[in-house]
Amino acid sequence: MGRAFQNRKESMAKTAAAKTKVYSKYGREIYVCAKAGGVDPNGNLALRGLIDRAKKDQVPSHVIDKALDKAKGGGGEDFSPARYEGFGPGNCMVIVECLTDNPNRTFGDVRMCFTKTKSKIGTPGSVSHMFDHSAILAFNGDDEEAVLEALMEADVDVTDIENEDGRITVFAPNTEYAKAKQALTDAFGELDFEVDEIQYLPQTTTPISGDDVALFEKFLDMLNELDDVQNVYHNAEVEETA
Repeated sequence: MGRAFQNRKESMAKTAAAKTKVYSKYGREIYVCAKAGGVDPNGNLALRGLIDRAKKDQVPSHVIDKALDKAKGGGGEDFSPARYEGFGPGNCMVIVECLTDNPNRTFGDVRMCFTKTKSKIGTPGSVSHMFDHSAILAFNGDDEEAVLEALMEADVDVTDIENEDGRITVFAPNTEYAKAKQALTDAFGELDFEVDEIQYLPQTTTPISGDDVALFEKFLDMLNELDDVQNVYHNAEVEETA
């Protein structure tokens, strides 16, 4: 049983309106990443990973180019990251990552999602200590030892390696993301990463059942409809109804 993490592809938009939202979220994230670390993907590994992910999620190249052009110009919106956390339906733990140009508006919008679903927004740090902020890199392969050796030679602090069904998944602290990806590319050439993300991984899970299931789905839908929300992480394990 592998460690539970959310693959963006699984929640990929189905409708045109939702696809537009996905494009907008990627555009905003690419803009902020390029502005912070430079617009050249070769010199900004976080940006390169982000662009690769965007392409896999079928974000059109003109959306990516527009975000990079905006970052080059140095003008435009001034987005900053914001993170909110608390307890969702069924008392599950939730982390909401945002990029915002108006923190007061964003906080109000996120808080409303909590209050309208009988949830409770908490103070910074109230639940994040129960999550690991991890870099996750998954690719086809079965030689776990060679992967571990390559990472250790590059002095990467590896948290865990899984080898399941012909796929190797590397977990490392979020701060080791660029170093881990570079080490793997140096050792094995250009890899096609099935998962290439930084996420909050829950250390424990909270079962959600009964009336809380519908409330939890409503809670996630409300958050995902907000333009400022980039990612939602939780430790809920929805129990299947018979």
